[in-house]
This record gives sequence, structure tokens and C-alpha cells, in this order.
Amino acid sequence: MVTEIVLATLTWATLSTLLVALPGIPLAYLLARREFFGKRVVSTLVSMPLVLPPTAVGYLLLRLLADSGPLGWETTGIDLDILLTWKGVVLACSVMSMPLVVRTARLESVARTLGDGPVRVFVTITLPLAARGLVAALILGFARAMGEFGASVIVAGNIPGQTRTIASAIFSAQQAGDSSQAALLLAVALAVGFAAIFLAERLASDRGMFLTAGIDQ
Repeated sequence: MVTEIVLATLTWATLSTLLVALPGIPLAYLLARREFFGKRVVSTLVSMPLVLPPTAVGYLLLRLLADSGPLGWETTGIDLDILLTWKGVVLACSVMSMPLVVRTARLESVARTLGDGPVRVFVTITLPLAARGLVAALILGFARAMGEFGASVIVAGNIPGQTRTIASAIFSAQQAGDSSQAALLLAVALAVGFAAIFLAERLASDRGMFLTAGIDQ
């Protein structure tokens, strides 16, 4: 049972990270390199899940996806089938990890050289220089998704074998008085969290050394 929970959580966290990367990296680039009307508002909205209680974020998603909500089937005519499913877990984890990914992945400003256009500069200069930072951001987003509880339990519930994650399983084990399972799951969470932060810090540190060496030259 523990193995099933861990594998499911790893799968959902991975999907969440991939989902966040698609809009997150371009958004980080825009916020770091471009000035546009409403930039501060966009940056603030992206960062809101960092300061809101996860349960508040989950409740907001629940209201948006409810049958009569703005994205519900009564409004759109399309049943997204997200609530109380693994897709709800992925969505909640994505929303909660998005600000961490975007804020960590904000790309360094790089001057255009040799007359190259913005697309070529982005592909050949900015991305290679920012690669370690981007990987570090995605690792931290993955770790945040792994530990998500408040939002996902409201949107997807805590259904054994369907939407139960490591975080919700620890809660259930503690409520049931199963201290051995709670301790085992806690150990897994600690190991994954430590490894993720250690690796992200290492990447960020190496990246800083690389950039400094480049400037010195």
C-alpha cells in the first residue's frame, strides 16, 4: 500500500511539474525580460498561492470547477471530470507549485550581441545560461507538488487507491493511529524533500560559479 501511494504521488508530481513548465518558463522569461502593462498585477497573481492558505486555493478551484461554476459543465457544456479524480490532484499541485517555479526560473537578462534577434538570443544564449536555474526551479516545483495537501484534498479528496497522496496518507495514518505507516511515509517525504532541495541548491551554486567565471573572462 505504501509503495502504491509513493508511486502514485511521484507520478502526479511529475505530471504537475511538466504541466507547470509549459506556461511557467515563458512566463518567467516575460516577467524577467519584458515590461508590459499590468506586469505587477500578473506577477502578484502568480505569487498568490505562496501566501494564501492551500485550502483557500483548493476552495477556489472547487468553485471554478463545480457543475454551476465558471468552468463547470452547466456553464461550458463540457464535463472536464477533474473533481475527485487524479486529475484534480495534478491540477491542485500545479497551481500550488507554479509560483515557486516561476520565481526561481526568472531568466537572467542577457544583452543582445552580434545583431542577433530576440528568438536566436533566447535559444542560443539565454536558455543555455539559465539551464541550471530552470532545472533547479522544476526540481523545487516537483518537491512542492510532492508535499501538497490542502488544495489537493479539497479538489480531489483523499480516496484510497485513487487520489491519496503521501501527504494525505500521512494525515489518514495519524488520524487512524497507525504511527508506523505515518513514520514510513514521513521518512519517504523527508528523503525526497532533502534530495530535491540539495540538488536544487547545488545546481544554483554551480550556475552562479559558471556565470561568475564567464564574467571574469
